[in-house]
Amino acid sequence: MVRWILIGILSLGIAGVGFWGYQEHQEKNAVLIQAENNYQRAFHELSYHMDLMHDKIGTALAMNSRKSLSPQLTEIWRLTSQASSNVGQLPLTLMPFNKTEEFLSNIGDFTYRTAVRDLQEKPLSDKEVKTLQNLYEQSGDLKDELRNVQHTVLDENLRWMDVQLALATQDEQSDNTIVDGFKTVEKKVEGFAESNVDSALTGTSAEEHEYQNLTGEKIDKKTASKRGQELLNVKNTDNLTVTESGDGADVPIYSISYQNGNKNGYLDITKQGGHPLTLLVNRQVKEQKISLNQGLKKAKEYLDQYKFDNMKLFTSNQFDNVGVYSFLYNQDGVRIYSDAIELKVALDNGDLLGLTARNYFMNHKKRDIPEPELSIDEAKEKVNPDVQINEQYMAVIDNDIGEEVLVYEFLGVLDNETYRIFINAKDGTEEKVEKLDGTEINYASAS
Repeated sequence: MVRWILIGILSLGIAGVGFWGYQEHQEKNAVLIQAENNYQRAFHELSYHMDLMHDKIGTALAMNSRKSLSPQLTEIWRLTSQASSNVGQLPLTLMPFNKTEEFLSNIGDFTYRTAVRDLQEKPLSDKEVKTLQNLYEQSGDLKDELRNVQHTVLDENLRWMDVQLALATQDEQSDNTIVDGFKTVEKKVEGFAESNVDSALTGTSAEEHEYQNLTGEKIDKKTASKRGQELLNVKNTDNLTVTESGDGADVPIYSISYQNGNKNGYLDITKQGGHPLTLLVNRQVKEQKISLNQGLKKAKEYLDQYKFDNMKLFTSNQFDNVGVYSFLYNQDGVRIYSDAIELKVALDNGDLLGLTARNYFMNHKKRDIPEPELSIDEAKEKVNPDVQINEQYMAVIDNDIGEEVLVYEFLGVLDNETYRIFINAKDGTEEKVEKLDGTEINYASAS
């Protein structure tokens, strides 16, 4: 009798485990299908935008009217931005693809700088026309390579999730057609960079993208796992998966992830010093129990805990029950926009749900900030007189060609709308004007 009872209990247990496993399998499949659809969309959009960009460059070469050329160059710049965004949505972070991204960035920089100037006063030079011809040929080659990959993907019904698995496991033996195709694309673009050395295509150099603030000794995988346990706030390292970035990545990192029921997390930390670049925790955030301002105090505690010094609040917003806080580095009373950090805090218990510090570690350094040549009153005269100025700061921002410039920053109101206006502190140029979201809450005066 006892034997049959035990058999019955065991059978029920096996059935329960089987049902649980089936549910887990179904949920996992749903996530995989969604990710696969997103990857497929991003890739086919990338191929479409490259096609269109190549055609637009060819059209620009055939134009004789300078009045038509400026909007055409602006359209090319827009398409490079969209193509770069598509690349960023593909699972290629573990595979070096920086040359292609740099090529797209350089096209965007060249066409933008050319489009915004007065082409009637300063038309395209022979050197710039030659550069545009080179870009037309090169973008055509890149378009053809992407079309080859696209044809293979469609013809053989290939999956992007297999790409992610191949890159994450660094399986040298696997024959992944998509990875091989993108390696061919990257190799071809590397040749473009060499041929463009003496052209007018200057752009932002690779050196300017190097991480300037990675201190400390290199850490191994075991140390990375312990650091991940601390940052992701998990009980032990058993459920953590740790992978290393591939050769040629812009910065060597460990990628750490975990899954625990409905809660999962992801973290990128640098091998040099174990600094957190990106952290993301997905879980259900329950009923709000702390205010946005209390969440700000928790965000500041996390900054102190992770040794981010002299960070001042820039903006704070609430989305559902999550507080989102942006901070800027402050050097001698000057706000440094390049050294930005964003945190997300759960307003049910104050847990850290997100951290983005790539810009900080890429750009942070001690700067030699010049004295402004314009007074604050002289700078105000450069602002639209209809704008009512409420706040003012000194700041360092990146201008349209990626150069850091010292500016006066004004927050003002015009027709019940709030604007942020940047005036160059050296020559009074209106560097940027931004319209702010009406839901933004700023605690700068309280910090």
